[in-house]
Amino acid sequence: MEPITHFLTGACIGRAGFNRKSACATVVATLAAEAADLDVFWGLGGPVDELKHHRGITHTFLGAPFVALAVVALVGGVYAWRQRRPSSRRAPHTEDRRPPLHWGWLYLTALVAALSHILLDWTNNYGVRPFYPFNPRWYAGSFMFIAEPVLWALLLLAILLPWIFGLADREIGVRRTLFRGRGWAIFAIAGVVIVGCWRWAEHAQARAMAENTQIASAPVLRMAFEPYPIDPWRWHAIIETSGYFQTAEINTRTHAIDSDPQADLIYKPEDTPAVEAAKRTPLGQVYQDWGRWAVIRDMGQVPAPGAAPPNLPQQRAWTTVEFTDLRFAYAFTRGGSTRPPASLSGWVYIVDNRDDAGEFMAGREQK
Repeated sequence: MEPITHFLTGACIGRAGFNRKSACATVVATLAAEAADLDVFWGLGGPVDELKHHRGITHTFLGAPFVALAVVALVGGVYAWRQRRPSSRRAPHTEDRRPPLHWGWLYLTALVAALSHILLDWTNNYGVRPFYPFNPRWYAGSFMFIAEPVLWALLLLAILLPWIFGLADREIGVRRTLFRGRGWAIFAIAGVVIVGCWRWAEHAQARAMAENTQIASAPVLRMAFEPYPIDPWRWHAIIETSGYFQTAEINTRTHAIDSDPQADLIYKPEDTPAVEAAKRTPLGQVYQDWGRWAVIRDMGQVPAPGAAPPNLPQQRAWTTVEFTDLRFAYAFTRGGSTRPPASLSGWVYIVDNRDDAGEFMAGREQK
């Protein structure tokens, strides 16, 4: 999922009761719920390194306890330091009903939030490798879109409504309630679970409809079903046969399957020597590991988007090999493109059908 959902989920986890056990619980939960995505800094080493390490060790059951520990050490350390400052000490007669810093509860809060990140990321079609490095397999629920406005609404309501009610109470002179919003936070988290279960059931229904309908004219090797935002009944199906891929639009509410064999077929490209050479490059190896529906195509002498062609002597021939993933090759927004995002596509320049002359993603070259 994108950062907004992670941050809001963490805030609701903290306010669901952990903030009654320890100071800083809500702050820790909010940060720990998103901290795993700090792996984007691998992108400083180049786009291939970013693809290789994104949703890597920080998104695993092995890494989550260390992510939680780092967040607790940072937030708890800052809090303890501030409490030792003379300016932060309260007068003896001042009533303070807030809980003290409890390291055990604070770590448990951070761990639950860190694990929520893995769970939420598993629900979409990018997937996670939670058992890495012991098991490098990618797992993806593929029933929740990566940015889901319904979840934003649920989680934002749980954050904003208690604050609004608190303003109203202060206007009429009602005593300030400590830990306001626990019920709303629990309601929002339960709502996220219910929405996820609903989408999971619709995803299973889409698969059952496709399995019971002859969409492709050739024997089917495997199928995938990709989600759309907001609409839980609409699914983009990808069907693989030995010679081609076929796509279809499935609506589980109307029980309709729409697929045109003349327009929705994607023939598997030929494995040319340049394609075989590109598969052996660092980008090729990383992409094939991640791209469970990868399509690798020899594009000829077509420059990669945002990149200049290789500067070579005239006697040397070059070609561009393109890497795309069908999981993202559909218009999931109104008027959107059916091409995969450039950030999730790759291009390799191959010279003389064997030499790597440059690797690119999103207009960035891997150095």
